[in-house]
Amino acid sequence: MVTLSDPGMAPGASSPEAAAPAPYPFPGEVTPITPNTETQYNTEEYHLITDNTFHLAKDNPLSTFSIDVDTASYSNLRRFITSGQLPPPDAVRIEELINYFTYDYPQPEGDRPFSITTEISQAPWNPQHQLVHIGLQGKQMVREEIPPSNLVFLLDVSGSMSAPNKLPLVKSSLQMLVNQLSERDRVSIVVYAGAAGLVLSPTPGNQKAKILEAIDRLNSGGSTAGGAGIKLAYEVAKRTYLPDGNNRVILATDGDFNVGASSDSELVRLIESYRDRGVFLTVLGFGMGNLKDSKMEQLADKGNGNYGYIDTEKEAQKMLVTEMGGTLLTIAKDVKIQVEFNPDRVRAYRLIGYENRILQDRDFNDDRKDAGELGSGHSVTALYEIIPTGVDSDIPLPTIDPLRYQTNSSEITDPTGYKADELMLVKLRYKHPDKNKSQLIAEPVVDRQISLENSSNNFKFSAAVAEFGMILRNSEDRGDASFTQVLDLAKGSRGADLEGYRKEFIELVETARELEER
Repeated sequence: MVTLSDPGMAPGASSPEAAAPAPYPFPGEVTPITPNTETQYNTEEYHLITDNTFHLAKDNPLSTFSIDVDTASYSNLRRFITSGQLPPPDAVRIEELINYFTYDYPQPEGDRPFSITTEISQAPWNPQHQLVHIGLQGKQMVREEIPPSNLVFLLDVSGSMSAPNKLPLVKSSLQMLVNQLSERDRVSIVVYAGAAGLVLSPTPGNQKAKILEAIDRLNSGGSTAGGAGIKLAYEVAKRTYLPDGNNRVILATDGDFNVGASSDSELVRLIESYRDRGVFLTVLGFGMGNLKDSKMEQLADKGNGNYGYIDTEKEAQKMLVTEMGGTLLTIAKDVKIQVEFNPDRVRAYRLIGYENRILQDRDFNDDRKDAGELGSGHSVTALYEIIPTGVDSDIPLPTIDPLRYQTNSSEITDPTGYKADELMLVKLRYKHPDKNKSQLIAEPVVDRQISLENSSNNFKFSAAVAEFGMILRNSEDRGDASFTQVLDLAKGSRGADLEGYRKEFIELVETARELEER
């Protein structure tokens, strides 16, 4: 059983360790490990995903979920397709595909950490249905506004990490991140294999040669004591805690925890306890063959962090350099969305993706309920497919028996009043990273549908990505979805695409179509 030290310490609390983090004892340096050449087997693991179904608005008018800014599913999907095979359906999390890309949303105004953008048009795969696009844009902080970072690199150097797309890619990825740091930041390095140890004591970010040398001399070998490594990394982060800074453990691994204290529940409790004390977790996945996607996603979610999969140096550049603020700096935590549909205009609806982020309706107002985090400059996009009232559909819709003791569920009871042309009400709750009380934003969405041809590039491209995901998942609700339609939408909404990510998506779709036709 993992034991915790000082579990009651809160972020910013006055303590000897917080006020004066050095000097203090650390374990000795770890001896380089001989690479493991044992044969590897494919033991990749993914959580089962069951697509969200349609709900009748008159019976279930509320839809509640936690935001998700993870992008691992997209880069993992890219790895499969570029290697000549379609990904398994459960590796395709549609919301992560959509949120891999940036969209042209306005920056927030005033004190709000994000802006809200909505748009309504036809669902490309079923023109009788509507598609509602909801976009959140996190405030972009300039480098001078970003607080100092206390980063603990937790690196898996076990034998399973010896492949070229694992530890060597970890090292080059972290070298990119280190080059972005300044003297205000500090870096520590913890490694784990058969045992866990510290290879770099806390070091100012401007001592790059020392940090890069410690990274460069890492080798792989041995079994994987992941639980012990995580425990040690958090203890180091606690001892070097910056009350007004960004305190984060960055775990780089293929997710294979097979020796030591490594049960999911035990690791989750450890991560949650430090999350509540202001130390967050970013998880970076590497490699193939034994990728434990399901475990890494869970750990990042519980640690108020994000989960990314790095398959190339270009992806490392995207996550750790181009989008470093969003990856490492949380501007709002426990961000929840609740949508109330107007049954006078909406017959049924379904949320596309976010299957593992669904919350109970009562969780929206419960500040004890954990939810997703939003980083500096991050955008979050969610899509709802809607069957308007009066539209006949061959899609099976759920029904419930009439309620004996309730008023007609289609009656609008909001005492503040509403306008008859409202399609739905979008509500968001969020907390400041160091606060425990949430704030509420509510905005009605008027039912003003525009044609698909006249919709924005944001709308058309996100719809193309969602449709691609539904095809790969062979979703029952894919309707008339096709690779050809995906390509037409994506090519017509590529926009400026300065980094070339949308161009790459189009190439992936073309490759996937070829693989499907074989």
